[in-house]
Amino acid sequence: MPETQAEYHLLATFVAVADEQSFTKAARKLGIGKGTVSRAIAQLEEQLGAELLHRTTHAVALSTAGVALYERVAPHVAALNQAVQKLPERAAVPSGELRMTAPQDIAQVILPDVLTQFARRYPEVRVDLRVTNRQVDLVAEGFDLAIRAATKMKDSTLTARRLGFEGLHFYAAPSYVARRGRPRRLGEPDHDWIAHPGVRAALKLPTDPTTRFTCDDFLMIRALASAGAGIGMMPRFIGAPHVKEGLLEDLQLAAPGVRAGLYLVWPSSGQVPRKVVAFREFFVDWLNKTPAG
Repeated sequence: MPETQAEYHLLATFVAVADEQSFTKAARKLGIGKGTVSRAIAQLEEQLGAELLHRTTHAVALSTAGVALYERVAPHVAALNQAVQKLPERAAVPSGELRMTAPQDIAQVILPDVLTQFARRYPEVRVDLRVTNRQVDLVAEGFDLAIRAATKMKDSTLTARRLGFEGLHFYAAPSYVARRGRPRRLGEPDHDWIAHPGVRAALKLPTDPTTRFTCDDFLMIRALASAGAGIGMMPRFIGAPHVKEGLLEDLQLAAPGVRAGLYLVWPSSGQVPRKVVAFREFFVDWLNKTPAG
């Protein structure tokens, strides 16, 4: 088997000449000039120290050494060509498996509609979605992209596209408001606060007693707030649906300077696959067309 791209090029050119029995036809088949084919064969013969082809005015035939080399390398060259042709994403249409990860809240609230529409537009793409609040190592674990919410992105091994900023909103159940009243400012010790650990750190809220509950999932924070456990801090796309249903009230509190960005991230090295580009552009378009909660 060839060990380098240069060696593969020489052997593939040799196999093409042998198959076509013509330098001109081999050049046409490979999409290169006849002179390039001739130089490749000459270089290969020089490296091997043997004549591989007998050349006449009207024909090209394999020498004894050429026959032996052809029998050894032709099946491998054919197998490599076939493997390359079957690689996903060689076609103009995005295809193959898209491995992606997202936190539970984004996955449950946003992705069902996004992925359903994306699958209709790109039927050749299969989606492998892993829902987890864990910070997945995209490169080590073989993922194509992730959707993340963060105040800022720090991982230099990833390329990130910020899709927008979402300010924090503060919600409480009507039963909580009736029982405890409305806070006048953020972090009042007379109230029970339900915070995401990242949000708590950004707001510099003390762990105890101000923050009664800390949870790394905004859906659970919404559930606790809806049950009357306290004042939940969450993005609007999480809280607004429950406001419409009368399960929560927006307390209209301000959290100056604390805004979570929604990001698409993917490994920085190598060419970005068409399936990743397709999802990225589709998701951006979906966000632009979909009104916030």
